[in-house]
Amino acid sequence: MKIAVIGVGAMGSIYASFLSKNNNEVLVIDIWEEHLEAIKNNGLRVSGFSGDNVVKNINVSSNIEDAKGYELFIIATKASDVGTVASKLSEITNDDTLILTIQNGLGAGERIAKYMPTNNILLAVAQGFGAAMKGPGHAHHNNMSMIRIGEMNGGITQRLEKLVKVWGDAGFNAKAFEDIEQLIWEKFICNVAWSGSCSIFRKTLGEVMNNEHMFDIAKGCALEARKMGDLKKVNFTFENTVEYITEFGKKLLHSKPSMLQDIEAKKLCEIDAINGMVVTLGEENNIKTPYNSVVTSLIKAQELEY
Repeated sequence: MKIAVIGVGAMGSIYASFLSKNNNEVLVIDIWEEHLEAIKNNGLRVSGFSGDNVVKNINVSSNIEDAKGYELFIIATKASDVGTVASKLSEITNDDTLILTIQNGLGAGERIAKYMPTNNILLAVAQGFGAAMKGPGHAHHNNMSMIRIGEMNGGITQRLEKLVKVWGDAGFNAKAFEDIEQLIWEKFICNVAWSGSCSIFRKTLGEVMNNEHMFDIAKGCALEARKMGDLKKVNFTFENTVEYITEFGKKLLHSKPSMLQDIEAKKLCEIDAINGMVVTLGEENNIKTPYNSVVTSLIKAQELEY
């Protein structure tokens, strides 16, 4: 299969590395020239939970137009860049092209839908990888749970099952889901809990969990997000939100959320799609979200200092 991965930070690099090992033709597209140059000259290295491997059969480009004719586009950018990517993809894709978007937070599918029909859009949730970039050409991950994939418009389709097989054959634990929105919301609650709290305190998940005051912030953020999901009538698979985020956190004790990695690198982060989204939903429903409001304000204040 001809696969283009757009946005090759830590997670995008992992997707590209695995998918390229299974006779797929993989093209990675990014604006990080040093990273692309390292991949081109030395191959793409992925280390950590899956071992330590270098793959050298990946094509690189900084121009989306070079992916014209590809069958699958995986959008692995930050949430704020999804719309820009979709607008460019709308010029080079056709009715048979599949778009799979994998982001933290909410609203990625809706951003894409502004530029193209939703018929060929699929959504995915990457669970429990704890990934980070070690440098140009080198991504690392602390764990590897599951890639959950579903049609944006719901249901189990033949193409969805085929796509899941592509990911499974590449070495991922991948599964098709009829209601992907449910899973996006469940991951969203974990992102809200850990991204915000770890970022304001500049700590790993384990360090936040081991400090009762920090952990209280994480729990407060998660419970506010759960309240928004309940209002949306999301069919959650768990009752106890605190237990759920705790079990999630235990698998990634030494990990730093991507939001914290961005802050440490003095980059703009995904706060608007994560904790800030809880605030937005609260305002729309006239419900106060004090934990997420403060966390969002603190992070935005930090970003102003870059």
